[in-house]
Amino acid sequence: MLASVPSPEAGKRLRAERVRTRLSTRDVERLSHKIAEEMKNQDYCISHAWLTQVENGKFTPGIYKLYSLSRIYELRPDQVLAFFGIRFGDLDKGYMSLNLPRTHVVGPVHEEPGQTMLAPLGLRGAARLEQTNLVSRMFEGWGEIPVALLQQIDLRNSVFGYIGLEDYTLYPWVRPGSLVQIDSRQKAIKTGVWQSEFERPIYFVELRDSCVCSWCDLDGNQLFLIPGPQSGQQIRRVRYPMDAEIVGRVTAIVMPLAERQGG
Repeated sequence: MLASVPSPEAGKRLRAERVRTRLSTRDVERLSHKIAEEMKNQDYCISHAWLTQVENGKFTPGIYKLYSLSRIYELRPDQVLAFFGIRFGDLDKGYMSLNLPRTHVVGPVHEEPGQTMLAPLGLRGAARLEQTNLVSRMFEGWGEIPVALLQQIDLRNSVFGYIGLEDYTLYPWVRPGSLVQIDSRQKAIKTGVWQSEFERPIYFVELRDSCVCSWCDLDGNQLFLIPGPQSGQQIRRVRYPMDAEIVGRVTAIVMPLAERQGG
């Protein structure tokens, strides 16, 4: 069970939900017993006296009682958890901030019925997959669709870029068809001596008529877009900030390692 610590604000919100559903504490007790019978586990039971204590902020419900309250008040469990300050969408303090020491399988990845997340829908007719672009400009809008693995990525608040199928600027570090996550807070070009190309920061840059993902150097108002040595491309020089905007630093890459087989 979660620790029984005082939660006055959460208690007020739970009481408000009970009032919204026009239920008495006795009604909640009765309904919780039905859930316990269904689940064949008495831990789902909620007593009138215990619920009163929770609403007064004296206790925090454990996982089974939280489940019962969620069902009775017709709320998602994550909504009730948010009353107590636990927010699964806050990834800066959540899954992705944990630097685990060993390589492992992410999961289990099981898609539950009705499980959805916000994701881009409807590729724009003018979008060209061979060109690098910002994902937000490639789709008509955003909607709720079932996606299991990408639940750990905050698509609503992140900036994403798509590397065009004809863009080999940083090949093989960033392959064509990759999806890159961009931290728009990191726009200052870092300088230094890098021990290898893997340590050198990668930036996503928007030009007047295109986008590019590359290493960068800045000299006064001259921005140098530096390709990988295997790309066969030359260093490009553009005026900054007149002809180029640094969208941000690339912080993560979802990258294909082999061509997709079949159709």
